[in-house]
Order: sequence, then C-alpha cells, then structure tokens
Amino acid sequence: NKETHNRMNALKYMGQSESIRMDQLLMGQQYGFSVDQLMELAGLSVAASVQKCYGSLARSPKRVLAICGPGNNGGDGLVASRHLVHFGYAVDVLYPKRTDKDLYKNLVLQCQHVGISFLDNMPAESELTSRYGLVIDSIFGYSFKGDIRAPFDSIIKTLTGLNSQSLPIASVDIPSGWDVEQGNVNNTFTPSLLISLAAPKKCAESFKGTHYLGGRFLPQSFLDEFQLNLPQYPGAEQCVDISLQPSSS
Repeated sequence: NKETHNRMNALKYMGQSESIRMDQLLMGQQYGFSVDQLMELAGLSVAASVQKCYGSLARSPKRVLAICGPGNNGGDGLVASRHLVHFGYAVDVLYPKRTDKDLYKNLVLQCQHVGISFLDNMPAESELTSRYGLVIDSIFGYSFKGDIRAPFDSIIKTLTGLNSQSLPIASVDIPSGWDVEQGNVNNTFTPSLLISLAAPKKCAESFKGTHYLGGRFLPQSFLDEFQLNLPQYPGAEQCVDISLQPSSS
C-alpha cells in the first residue's frame, strides 16, 4: 500500500553530531577519502544542481555570485564556482575570510585561472538584483555553532532582505543562519534551492522549496552503517531532485 511504499522510500535526515561523525568516518582509515576529494565531488554536484535548476542563466547577461565562508562549506562553493564557469556561467566570488591552508589557496588559484573575479565587499541590494541572476550561499555548513559574526552577519542580513522572486538563492547543504537541526529559528532568508550533500540534514525537513541531493560517492557499506535510504541517481547524474521525497521521522 501507499503508506508502506512511502516508508520504504523515506529519507533519513541527519543531525549535527551524526553528520560530523559521518565525515570523520569517510576520511578515516576505513573509507580512505581525502577532504579535497569530498570537496571536489560536493562542489561538482552543487554546480550540476544549479545547472539543472538555472540552466538559462548560463545564456543570460546576468552573473552568479558565490558567497564562500571560511570552512569546508566555503570550499564546496569555490569548487562549484569553477565548475560553473566550465558549464558556461559568468561567476563572481565573495570570500571575505580566507582560510590559510594550501587546499583553499589552491582552490582560489584554480578559480582565478578560469577568470572568476573575487569581490572585496558584499554588493548593495540594488547592485545584487541588477547584476546577478543567482546567489550561491556556501557560508556555513553543518558544523557551524554559535553566533554569526562579522562580516557574515551583515551579509546574511542583506540576503534576508532580498526578494527571492528578483534574486534566487541556492544554499549548499545548510541555509546559512539556520540551526542545523531546528531550521530557520533566526528568521533569516529561505533559499529557493537547497542542495543537500551526501544526505539531507534535519533542518531541511521544514524546507518547502526545490531540494536536490548531491555527492554521489557513498559506498553501500556506509549507507548500511548509517541506515541511509538514499534515492537512486539516474544514469550518470551528479544530483537528484528530492523535493517530494517523504522523510522517515
């Protein structure tokens, strides 16, 4: 019957501590992934999701603005930006708090080599809506805790003031400013597109917009260990639409 079918197809939404443990396990001896591998796969799936949902933007005069935070979520945004250029988009990056690690320095260098401009400041709302057709929010990921400090507090405030009709926002894994488990408790912006990575997080259960899943690399033994019931990715696709997928909770 339909209820049994829904239960069998129900997606598990992961909490913060479980998500952190999942990453630690993937990058441990048992599974042997490196952080740059995971970032590359995540960023590619973000770019693929954007292409699925905003394909016409690649042929328009408007640009994409990727706002990248200091951690791994920001790294995903840098990778996604580079792939989007290869997909035909014009991309600018705002990366106000750079991480002093070779991995991130190399990601910046790779972006510069494909012609991405790095902005010094967050554009004003009027410039955002006239110049850009999409903002990619890759500021904070699932490990973020505590208060939002400068400059990201004012950046998130600007994004919250935007009309999603005039300028959509695509968030990477977690909408920045949301509580990883409770959702939008701070009344910040709600993205038009959420791209969950590897598995959706609990905050996404209340999300009503377009919801894609990316990060197609988890081995079956890992899925079994975490009891993840992920949807089938079609063909060679890097992302899958899970907007209408029931949750298991």
